[in-house]
Amino acid sequence: MVQHHRPSLLLHQQQRKGEAAAEEGQQVGPEEGAGKMKELRRRLVDFACHHRKHGHDALLRMLAGFALVSCLLLLLPGSPFSAAVDDLLQMGRTRLDDETPPPPQPPCAAVAKGTICCDRTAMRSDVCVMRGDVRTEATSNSLFLVVPPDNSTASAVQDERIRPYTRKWESSIMNTIDELRLHAVPEGAAAPARCDVRHDVPAVVFSTGGYTGNVYHEFNDGIIPLYITARQYNKKVVFIMLEYHDWWMTKYGHIVEQLSDYPPIDFTNDRRTRCFPEAVVGLRIHDELTIDATRMSGNQTIQDFRRMLDGAYRGRIQTIIEEEEKAATVALGTPTHGSIRKRRALKDDKPRLVIVSRNGSRSIENEAELVRAAVGAGFRVAVLQPQQDTELAKMYRALNASDVMVGVHGAAMTHFLFMRPGSVFIQVVPLGTDWAAETYYGEPARRLGLRYMPYKIKAAESSLSRQYAKDDPVLTDPATVNAKGWQVTKKVYLDGQNVRLDMARFRHRLRDAYKHWTEQRRRHHAVRETEQRKPW
Repeated sequence: MVQHHRPSLLLHQQQRKGEAAAEEGQQVGPEEGAGKMKELRRRLVDFACHHRKHGHDALLRMLAGFALVSCLLLLLPGSPFSAAVDDLLQMGRTRLDDETPPPPQPPCAAVAKGTICCDRTAMRSDVCVMRGDVRTEATSNSLFLVVPPDNSTASAVQDERIRPYTRKWESSIMNTIDELRLHAVPEGAAAPARCDVRHDVPAVVFSTGGYTGNVYHEFNDGIIPLYITARQYNKKVVFIMLEYHDWWMTKYGHIVEQLSDYPPIDFTNDRRTRCFPEAVVGLRIHDELTIDATRMSGNQTIQDFRRMLDGAYRGRIQTIIEEEEKAATVALGTPTHGSIRKRRALKDDKPRLVIVSRNGSRSIENEAELVRAAVGAGFRVAVLQPQQDTELAKMYRALNASDVMVGVHGAAMTHFLFMRPGSVFIQVVPLGTDWAAETYYGEPARRLGLRYMPYKIKAAESSLSRQYAKDDPVLTDPATVNAKGWQVTKKVYLDGQNVRLDMARFRHRLRDAYKHWTEQRRRHHAVRETEQRKPW
């Protein structure tokens, strides 16, 4: 909000009056302004002399007159006094705007050398920081902090235990995560005697276990927290992974390479003692698929995370296109000369809509009808059916190039992270999933800069309407059913429900999405034309 200081506001009003007078042919020059000031001073002096007999009262009036003159000097257009005061006020405003307070430091951010600090205040995860001579020992699932004998810190610090995963409130899943022991010991004690590998950069230790295998949890519980925790090191950090999986690295290796210049370490199978100047055990997490800029040292947001994804997949996507060109050359027997890229450029006259299809529960029963409706609405349509082994670069390529994504609530909606800000995300919300759809995907999509258009189905569009009576709470009051617990919600609404879209209703969403694309394209062209007209 702009704060108007009264002197500058009055000055603006004086200038407006001067402009109005000029328009009427009444030129107000500096000579006339000076003459008016002299006349004002003369009258004040005469007034004071005339009322000399009043003594003290006259003196007070004279002082009041001089105060009035001073105010007029400050407010008179063109006055150097007025300009100086306005500059001072502007400097004050600029300083207040520029002095944005730095983000608050998380607990254990400032840890003295030779100490272990554990932050257990967060609901979602614990994070411990070890600073000094940190050594690994996989055989005992331990990290040792070796301190000099004359350092009293070791005797004061208690050993810590931590499971480095970001769902600490779920005891059932946390019990599957390997527990690490963190020890502070004096030099020459039970710690490994020597370093087989000495690193000069910190380590970040985390688990790739838990709900791994579900793309939502892989991003929400792992990849985004890894970005939040490691980004501050500018790739000068080594990742130590518990429950290491080769397939996980195959799937997310391109992202890991954007966050670290070093190969990751499989902690369990690494028998060498590695030494680090610092170790962060556990990952920080902010919210669902979200990054809170006020808690980041560089004020990064989820849009910065997405730009990182751009860098991660750009090279692989280029390779995929080249492989397609080669395959087309072999099939046709003649070189394509980049025909795939050219065909894609020619298709930009229509917006691209991607349907993220589901198998099993919460599938769209009339998906073919949806495709026809989208084509009829003016879209170029593609249907994606992601599998466990689908290469993420291919998903990123398809969604990064799309203008609209349509899908039913579920883990696959995590792929909205691959869409460009300004695109449209239509999430079909089955019965009983309103809160989850909004919390896990709707609000995070808005933060990314997408135009989020939820489509909440009616009871008649749910397959549950064929299983329950019209007045059954399953159809009429899902909140009451959900109140019975997660297992009931999962059985009834997540695992037991499909969707048959009312295309008459859904076409309104398609029209809204097409209109949004048209407006976005018009603005984009206007900006581009403006840039082209600029003299360089």
